[in-house]
Amino acid sequence: MLELKQGLLNTSRNFRGGNMVKKNLGIIFTGILLVTVVFFYFYNSEELYGNDKDSIVKVIQSIEGYETKQIEILKINDFNKVRIVGFLSNSNPSYIEFHKNEEGNYVWKHIESKNDESFSLFLSSVEGSKMMFVTNNNNKIAEMHVEINGNTLERKFTPHKASVTWIDMPQTNKDSYEFRNYKYYDKGGNLIKNN
Repeated sequence: MLELKQGLLNTSRNFRGGNMVKKNLGIIFTGILLVTVVFFYFYNSEELYGNDKDSIVKVIQSIEGYETKQIEILKINDFNKVRIVGFLSNSNPSYIEFHKNEEGNYVWKHIESKNDESFSLFLSSVEGSKMMFVTNNNNKIAEMHVEINGNTLERKFTPHKASVTWIDMPQTNKDSYEFRNYKYYDKGGNLIKNN
């Protein structure tokens, strides 16, 4: 009888030890699960970059005010470490500017849209002084003339077509540019408006 009690006691100790192993395995499993969840949370909540067309659309739609807008990328231009993207936001001419970081990813710095316009001018921060025109399908302007620091600049556009057009600004030894006497013409050469 004593041997039976001794055997039951040993079984009871083994059973309690088994509970301890199960408890430790449970703690380890819970820890691994927690670390995995935290890893995936931070991995999936990384910053968005404008490295390609699809990711540029995601970046734009992550910005307040653009979440539900229909985005159409028209043109992507790279100037050294600056990427400028002309696009339409619900058919409104727009642009977004990205700067390349040390890891080689494009981080957005500036975004702008012109509501209720079909032909819009944007001045960028690109070295070499460039200006960008973004048009939508409602644009009627086929030609523009403008004086920039006393030099007349003429440029043709394709009417009724969404597009991005870059223009190099004339060389100047002044710190700024002065724009005067804008003239816009339709495809028949008729003056549309004069500023």
